[in-house]
Amino acid sequence: MPVLAARTDGGPSPEPGLREAVDLVTHRLAAEFLTIPPSAVARCVADTWACGEHLGLDVTPEIVERVAREHLLGMVNSAPPSRR
Repeated sequence: MPVLAARTDGGPSPEPGLREAVDLVTHRLAAEFLTIPPSAVARCVADTWACGEHLGLDVTPEIVERVAREHLLGMVNSAPPSRR
């Protein structure tokens, strides 16, 4: 079975030219979701990227940002009231 996340630092494994775009997605989402640790945002972006590749999608930074944002919104909205 192929490895989904080839990197161990939590970052996605995009083609070399897309690394900067993925970093921008991570930074944008980290700025939008201040209550979630930046490392968790980076992991969410990495997981979203790997999932898209695993499903055979033509993964782009725009798709990754939209899907990762939905995951992060779910994390924020599922927090107990004491953490909101």
